[in-house]
Amino acid sequence: MKAPPERLGSFYLGAQYSLKKNQITENVVNYDARDLTTHAVCFGMTGSGKTGLCVGLLEEAALDKVPAIIIDPKGDITNLMLQFPNLQPQDFKPWINPDDARRKGKSVDEYAQFTADLWRKGLGDWGIDSTRIEALQGSADFVIFTPGSDAGIPVSLLSSLTAPKLSFDDNSEIIREQITGTVAALLELAGVDADPVRSREAILLATIFEYFWKKKQDLDLAKLISSIQKPPVRKLGVFDVDTFYPEKDRFELAMAFNSLIASPNFQSWLKGESLDIDGLLYDEKGKPRHCIFYLAHLSERERMLFVTLLLEKVLIWVRGQTGTTSLRALLYFDEVFGFMPPVAEPPSKRPLITLLKQARAFGLGCILVTQNPVDIDYKGLTNTGTWFIGKLQTERDKKRVIDGLRGVASQTGRDTKDYSDLISGLSRRVFLYHNVHENEPVVFYTRWVMSYLRGPLTRPQVRQLMVNRKVLTTKSETPGLQSSMKVKVSGVDEGEDLSRSPPTLSPSIPQVFLPLGVSENEAKQSLTQKFGPNVSVESVQLRYRPAIFGSGTVRFLDRKRSIDEQTEKSFVIEDLERTSFVDWKAAKESPLKHNDLLNTKDQVSGKDAFFDLAPEFANSPKEFKKLSKDLNDFLYYNSALKLKKNRDLDVIQLPEESDRDFQIRLLQRSREKRDVEVDKLRGKYAKKLDKLDDKFSKLEFDLADDEAEYKARKREELVGAGESVLSIFMGSRRTSRATTIARRRRMTSKAKREIAETKEDIVRVKKDASKLEAELKKAVDQIVEKYEKGAEDLSVEEFKPKRTDVKINFVALAWRPYWIVNYKEKGLLQRTVIEA
Repeated sequence: MKAPPERLGSFYLGAQYSLKKNQITENVVNYDARDLTTHAVCFGMTGSGKTGLCVGLLEEAALDKVPAIIIDPKGDITNLMLQFPNLQPQDFKPWINPDDARRKGKSVDEYAQFTADLWRKGLGDWGIDSTRIEALQGSADFVIFTPGSDAGIPVSLLSSLTAPKLSFDDNSEIIREQITGTVAALLELAGVDADPVRSREAILLATIFEYFWKKKQDLDLAKLISSIQKPPVRKLGVFDVDTFYPEKDRFELAMAFNSLIASPNFQSWLKGESLDIDGLLYDEKGKPRHCIFYLAHLSERERMLFVTLLLEKVLIWVRGQTGTTSLRALLYFDEVFGFMPPVAEPPSKRPLITLLKQARAFGLGCILVTQNPVDIDYKGLTNTGTWFIGKLQTERDKKRVIDGLRGVASQTGRDTKDYSDLISGLSRRVFLYHNVHENEPVVFYTRWVMSYLRGPLTRPQVRQLMVNRKVLTTKSETPGLQSSMKVKVSGVDEGEDLSRSPPTLSPSIPQVFLPLGVSENEAKQSLTQKFGPNVSVESVQLRYRPAIFGSGTVRFLDRKRSIDEQTEKSFVIEDLERTSFVDWKAAKESPLKHNDLLNTKDQVSGKDAFFDLAPEFANSPKEFKKLSKDLNDFLYYNSALKLKKNRDLDVIQLPEESDRDFQIRLLQRSREKRDVEVDKLRGKYAKKLDKLDDKFSKLEFDLADDEAEYKARKREELVGAGESVLSIFMGSRRTSRATTIARRRRMTSKAKREIAETKEDIVRVKKDASKLEAELKKAVDQIVEKYEKGAEDLSVEEFKPKRTDVKINFVALAWRPYWIVNYKEKGLLQRTVIEA
């Protein structure tokens, strides 16, 4: 079979299948990616081929550069990592199951050769070559995450306790839903048998979360345990805390969480990647990522905890997106059994059903997979627009599917009476495809997947697979001692004039004290690190030197572009004793803000510190006024906001938007404009093709009439010929008979000509239709190419502030701290200055 041409937004799933003839047809099944925004479910017993179908669907999503969050409780979807463009036996050998080889009566090497040949032939039969596998590898990054284990990339549970970035006042309902889910998951993990909403345990924990998250303060388990023992609030409802939940009982809850955190097995949950959905879906360069969360090694409670926390994070991410009709990302859940049951209410059920109801408006497509339809709550089934139904094990399963289809079909006015026979006739790799966006259901045979389906991977195999891929998706570094301070050695004059307190200056001249970033002990440690352990520190003295600190706010306003960005810029001019002219061009930019330096005099009170003398100009208000004006000029002439822009898509980078996020938004905008333009073009051609189709139908009808006319004329001619022969023997008039025969022959010839002309017209209409379809394909390809190239066409637009949009916060005399360290090295007394 010839594979269909690559087309963005179209997933190649297989080919239509004839149940009557039990054979594959030549009609390719392409699935519109946008239909996944109304979600999908896939049913099928073991051996039905649903893993192959779903892996193939995920491959197509990756080729379309659609990122995915993949929940893999059994480990089947890890096969998505086994992609071998060369299809050589040595590629397959490390992943061959020896038991499979033994059952086939082959050695591992022989079975590897057999598998390579099988995959090469299987892909070839479906028109897939190594080029497409290479394109798959290059389109997305495939990563396995292993919460609770370091076999793949570990996941930190603590990240789920961090305060959301959303404003609590504006999104209180959303955040409270996340708190409810997080609390329910924590109680489940700790083995606390309590109602996740109404119990006093849940109410106390939810109150603690809300207290800290309102203040934008993160939580960890140690802080949570401490807060359980000593809650940060005095009342729960109208009762005080001790009445509502006595201290003795709270101690038992704290002990349950303490036992959890003290467990050696739980330590692996405390380190790893954070559940930052935006950071998971794309890497730092904006390349889409398929994140496979491998859960086969976890207990049921641990799975429930992690899945709930992950779904809550996805839900928060979804609500932070803008609306779209194009597919933005996928949430794939393999074997959803137990996570959204029809009767029970596990913690994972609420966020999952909420996603099915709300995520479609934001471009997130959910795909749920299970063996039995009875595993899924009816509310979930009726919120999915696409059903992939494979071979089912029991009549009960079939009845459940048909009942569900009736519920979906009733909303579209379709008849489901034939579905029972269709579902009964399904076999391995044959699926019934029901889509609310299509007119009729389709039975199809799944294509051969590009990934090697060897079965679930074990943890050692995951470790082997990920050994060279363990790259953090989000980097967080804690600066060490050497990165937090700079050490320089210089001589210090003995006769310098120093003061025990800051100099007294005019009240109109502000003085600020830059914060102390390095402690005395850290200063000593830095000396030891630089010169070795044999250095003997004799004394350490804190000293402040004068500098000029200036802070201004620059606003970049462009109402036409909806840009209103305000930024504070701060500068420090050092070494005032070496210059008589203060120039802001020589200043160093400072991360400090002017609010950081208000009332900083209290920070040095009581410290044993010395102060250098202030420069002469420091007591002149006029000089500081000039410095303020100079800083205003400096900011006005040297400030610019540079933003990337795509003119074709009319998308400009937001001031706080990273290059990665901008690239993702460009990709989404390109998809949306591409889809709109392609739909418009197809609608235009559809009218022309419909006219040709009507003409073709009319010609077929005319041809049938012509052929009937021809047969009738032929019969008349034969009858007339017989009568003529008979008249010879009976003595009838020959002349009239001859005339009649000739006329009938002419009529027959005319009918024959009309058949030929009608057939020519049919051929002409078919050619016209083929020509139109070719024109349509070419035009669609040009649109796709235009938007692919257009998304890469970036320019930089520079925005300058207006004079009135530059404001000076203040210009002040700043005191910079240093440590003066006297030490002995090899018996010699030396001195060094360390910036503090």
